[in-house]
Amino acid sequence: MAKLGEGDKRWIVEERADGTNVHNWHWVERDCLEWSRGQLSSLLSGLTILAGEGGLKIRTKTLDKLEGEAYVNVRKGKVIPGYELSLSLSWEGEVLSDSADPAAPPLLSVQGAVEVPYLADENADEEPEVRVTVRGGDGGPLERRIKEAFLAKGKPVVLEKLRAYVQSMARGGPAMDELEAKKPKPASAQPSAGAAAAATTLQAKSEAGDERKKKKKSSGYREGFRTISLTEKFYCRAGNIYEILMDENRWKGFTQSNARISKEVGGQFSLFDGSIKGVNEELQEGKLIVQKWRFESWADGLYSTVRISFDEPESGVTIIKLTQTDVPVEDRYGNATVVENTERGWRELIFHKIRAVFGFGV
Repeated sequence: MAKLGEGDKRWIVEERADGTNVHNWHWVERDCLEWSRGQLSSLLSGLTILAGEGGLKIRTKTLDKLEGEAYVNVRKGKVIPGYELSLSLSWEGEVLSDSADPAAPPLLSVQGAVEVPYLADENADEEPEVRVTVRGGDGGPLERRIKEAFLAKGKPVVLEKLRAYVQSMARGGPAMDELEAKKPKPASAQPSAGAAAAATTLQAKSEAGDERKKKKKSSGYREGFRTISLTEKFYCRAGNIYEILMDENRWKGFTQSNARISKEVGGQFSLFDGSIKGVNEELQEGKLIVQKWRFESWADGLYSTVRISFDEPESGVTIIKLTQTDVPVEDRYGNATVVENTERGWRELIFHKIRAVFGFGV
């Protein structure tokens, strides 16, 4: 595989004054390494492999390493991807206690890594090697049990996500969208009577669409952004949940990740080892949390607004209503799973974890 930038110079488009690559005749070569980092991170991070089945919990954490190169060449619509990558993904697992007490500590908690030493375009039709290791070794029976469970249940999931990446590269990765946008539009002919009638209908539909857009805009809708709404029920006092969400030590406990949280209005917070950051805008103890909130993978300067209200309709029962507005559809790498991953994160990595660790389950 030729390295990025080492192709035949006759086929690589040079800078032109008008920036035009007529009919995409020349090679368009795009470095895709950072795009690949974002894509693979989105595909592989935070996956629930086992959620208690067989007395085990296993989930992937983060893409810790991506090395190598990735690029896409496109000429006259023909896509030629090139990549040689090695990657490492962290994971964590628990062997649950046999006790009936849901708050009982696990028998074993482990950290591990998934390594893919060689993922390349030349063997795109083959399954890459996937190595699963347990930090500290897998010599004990419980360590072997959880490693075997990951190999049985987690390895197929990892391979499926890698295939999704390979397919994305085969379609052109980030380069294809740019080429589609630059395709010349067909010249319009003089409209016939039928075409004129169709144009009138389209105009009416367009005006109706414009009216709907105005209504959306007046209700706070923004193009390219979405709103997440969740309702969760806990068997505890409202103050208990409020304190958990605003206490960094409790965050560290139920997420098994670093957190820094200010309890003051205007104070900053950092969650999940710094992948989420923001500022407290309004705090009412046991009643309301309003925050400016963003993932580090979002485009610079983008913040959503998280509003969490606490209602206690009866003693010992708390209803949480969460609304997160202005969540971008895509992150800075072009991944269009931001809304889905954010909503899943609230449910699985925060609310479900609180129930499991503190025993507030329904």
